[in-house]
Amino acid sequence: MTETNEITIKEIKHLISFIKTTYRFDFNNYAFSSFKRRIERILAVYSIPNIESLTIKLQQNPVFFEEFLREITVNTTEMFRAPAFWRKLRNDVLPILAHYPSLRIWSAACSSGEEVYSLAIVLKEADLLHKTKILATDINDLVLQKGMNGTYPNRNMEVNEKNYQRFEGKGKLSDYYSSKEENVVFDKTLIENVSFKKFDLVQNEQYSKFDLILCRNVMIYFNPELQNKAIELFGNSLFMKGFLAVGEKETIAFCKSSDNFLTFSAEERIYQKIKDNADRI
Repeated sequence: MTETNEITIKEIKHLISFIKTTYRFDFNNYAFSSFKRRIERILAVYSIPNIESLTIKLQQNPVFFEEFLREITVNTTEMFRAPAFWRKLRNDVLPILAHYPSLRIWSAACSSGEEVYSLAIVLKEADLLHKTKILATDINDLVLQKGMNGTYPNRNMEVNEKNYQRFEGKGKLSDYYSSKEENVVFDKTLIENVSFKKFDLVQNEQYSKFDLILCRNVMIYFNPELQNKAIELFGNSLFMKGFLAVGEKETIAFCKSSDNFLTFSAEERIYQKIKDNADRI
């Protein structure tokens, strides 16, 4: 593994500027310390000696940029992560949404899809999946493809199974997948009403209107300016009385548009939109 010198702020800013100009991805508002740590990891993993060499490699190899993007943006994920959240969603949020004739849900920054399958299972067990359309988005095409495939390593399933048990589901997680060599493949009927699309929370505008938006364990990587932008985007994308769920270590309390939301569950970081001029259509 190649040793690297300490990365300077100037070098990071130059790299971010290059990426924005060349690939139109804007990392200016990502939390600096987190971005720097991930750059350091990329230099180590790919045996790249410095930022200058990394920039040259990115310039000469667009395919490598996709790998770079995955390393920068991918988050540690698992199914039914924080099971208490999923219980709260099932027990208190879905009974409210169940009265609607149809549901629209956005899983933002869904990574490799574990959250999407968790959500689909919760909806199926609540007999709501058949009337729900789910939008699953991420900035990275490669992880979106993993979600569409629904194929995950066997080694990941022990923690997923334990999370599902703690969630207190109706059966066993294995009811929803089959084994194939060293992997498991989830039942494709779970994602019949799921659209996987590339979406950049930094630069894109709102998609549509939703009854529920999940964006969990993502904003911890954003600086306050980008957090404000994301919450404003989500607020604009929610129906009145719609719900927003963020990660267990995140809050919208300090965001400019936080007064548009009611805290539905402080413990599980679930908020309900209470201010908007738009009516549900």
